[in-house]
Amino acid sequence: MRVVKLATCSLNQWAMDFQGNLERTKTSIKQAKDAGAVFRVGPELELSGYGCEDHFLEPDTLTHSWECLAEILASDLTDGIVCDIGLPVEQGGVRYNCRAYCLNGQILLIRPKLYLANDGNYRELRRFSAWKHLQQLVELQLPESIKEITGQTKVPFGDGYLSFEDTSVASETCEELFTPASPHIGLSLNGVEIIANGSGSHHQLRKLNTRLELMQSATSKGGGVYLYANQQGCDGGRLYYDGCACIVVNGDVVAQGSQFSLKDIEVIVASVDLDAVAGYRGAVSSLREQASQQPPIPFVNVSFRLSRPMDMLKNFPTLPIPIKYHTPQEEIALGPACWLWDYLRRSRASGFLLPLSGGADSSSVAAIVGCMCQLVIKAVKEGDEQVCLDAVRIGNYQEKEVPKTAQELANRILHTVYMGTENSSEGTRGRADRLAKEIGASHLDIKVDVIVSAFLSLFKTITGKTLRYKVDGGTQTENLALQNIQARIRMVIAYMLASLLPWVRSKPGYLLVLGSANVDEGLRGYLTKYDCSSADINPIGGISKQDLRAFLRWGANNLGYPSLAEIEGAPPTAELEPIRANYTQIDEIDMGMTYEELSMYGRLRMIFRCGPVSMFQHLCHRWQGRLTPAEVATKVKDFFRFYSTNRHKMTTLTPSYHAENYSPEDNRFDLRQFLYNTRWPWQFRRIDQLVKSVEVRELSSSISVEKRNMEPTDAEVAAAHSTGFGVPAASSSNPQAGKGT
Repeated sequence: MRVVKLATCSLNQWAMDFQGNLERTKTSIKQAKDAGAVFRVGPELELSGYGCEDHFLEPDTLTHSWECLAEILASDLTDGIVCDIGLPVEQGGVRYNCRAYCLNGQILLIRPKLYLANDGNYRELRRFSAWKHLQQLVELQLPESIKEITGQTKVPFGDGYLSFEDTSVASETCEELFTPASPHIGLSLNGVEIIANGSGSHHQLRKLNTRLELMQSATSKGGGVYLYANQQGCDGGRLYYDGCACIVVNGDVVAQGSQFSLKDIEVIVASVDLDAVAGYRGAVSSLREQASQQPPIPFVNVSFRLSRPMDMLKNFPTLPIPIKYHTPQEEIALGPACWLWDYLRRSRASGFLLPLSGGADSSSVAAIVGCMCQLVIKAVKEGDEQVCLDAVRIGNYQEKEVPKTAQELANRILHTVYMGTENSSEGTRGRADRLAKEIGASHLDIKVDVIVSAFLSLFKTITGKTLRYKVDGGTQTENLALQNIQARIRMVIAYMLASLLPWVRSKPGYLLVLGSANVDEGLRGYLTKYDCSSADINPIGGISKQDLRAFLRWGANNLGYPSLAEIEGAPPTAELEPIRANYTQIDEIDMGMTYEELSMYGRLRMIFRCGPVSMFQHLCHRWQGRLTPAEVATKVKDFFRFYSTNRHKMTTLTPSYHAENYSPEDNRFDLRQFLYNTRWPWQFRRIDQLVKSVEVRELSSSISVEKRNMEPTDAEVAAAHSTGFGVPAASSSNPQAGKGT
């Protein structure tokens, strides 16, 4: 047996934090060596951090990345272990996203990324170029910082692999796994047995399945070993990278790391039998035939063996394991919770301020913060020193004190405030209070009517006009203005409390204000611009209302917050209008559409790339038998009117955790204009034409059916002839017409 011990890792890197990134990279290499691994792969662009964005256009970013690599090469870290390290590199005046293979203080090969991610949240083509010279190696002139340490002046650069004395190793980088003609196909047919993928893949609900299935498919079709490393955590932006480093052999997962973790470093190790790979490939005739005619890929010979003699007790091949998948509800709890923890500790803030209304959205945010506190306490009890240090600092614990329970920690770092008015109900007030107690939050219950009255008095003094709600005979303009005044006042109060509550409690720092608008409300624009939806960060801004309600039901049973069940069962309401015996404000009535419909519109608009006309056509088919084409047309028009009228709100949307691929978030993801012709004259006219054509066809069809129904049957014709009477005339309303000879 050729048994090789391999290591991959998830690292919580931080864009532009070269010192921290270097330390985490070095620690992961050391842990891999200590575990006996002879090959280690790290995440994409791990030295600089993946999310540097336009900092990649700065020469300093490349220089500092080389300096970090130089420090690794100057140490003994790469002695006896091949290290696959991600960094940006410039070759021939062109900037590339690269992997550097290092061994014994030398660089063996630098492999640039062949296919770049340039859609959704990714803009790699803005900063890098793809390597166009497939199956070619050139020479890269090394910078002085590397030459001084390694003595090398040039190294191989390009699309190639490493050929060791006993096996061969190659790279894919993130996006290349997802492309139709992935590099691993040609590499496997060239006999490469180990393929390593250093990735920067973000979390999205229900996405992990796709990632693992692609790796299983790659190694089950072509055989081989696939190592997957990933970024983990919040590296400074809206994305949360969900780790889940893994090792797959011939279609079987033999090692899998955690998908959501507060650990900064997680190293996964497995022993792999390369003879099993050779046997797997040799048994498939079609694979052998394709491999025999595959164009050769250049390689670099390395005088080094990766395999070790097999010891029955120490390095027997790792056996396959069942894959661990989280439910969407668990993903909503864990992903945003880990993202919030990273943002909190790295921003040096001392906690969160959450306007808690007692409704589904703000309660979901509160529950996620509660889940975050539970994860922190779990990590502290497991001995994670970094988490413990951060928790002590953020919670302002005294020397030698450590947080003991999630409720105790929440009381120090989560401040909730119920900002009621005369339009608020006792139901929402009570639910907010009960949930805050269950979580352990420091909770305030205040009335803002006096401030609302001051604004209304000022307006009356200026204009002489008294505003009235619609239910009291006011106009729609008055009604909206009265609601917006309350909402914007809450935002101002939230920021006042966020800056001053730590001072009130004799603690340093400031609080981050949390937003709680969901992805569907953002899409519809069902929020007031600069109201309490305006915040510092929003953990649910990329999550649909339907998923949030499922999360609340799950959280009531699994997070220890039973009041979430009651909150989920209550009808969503903004409570910005007076409650009357014959009127209660309900969100879906206000919006003119259900949350289920909003999710459908969002997916069709963004994922299926539908404009008004194609959305209308799709929904006519989907909702056939439920709605007429005219009714579908009305709904589609209403959605696009509201979407385009409120699109400007997306330009100021609170930065949100990205969890859905139909997010309307304007600043990074949904790159569409914010000034529209909201009448959509061409598109809506075309919809009207389609509706009319359908109605004409239906009318014509109906007339034909009616005509056929009035025509005599064969039996009636036969009966008429047998009695001597003529055939009844279809056009006559007189039943006796047509009688006679």
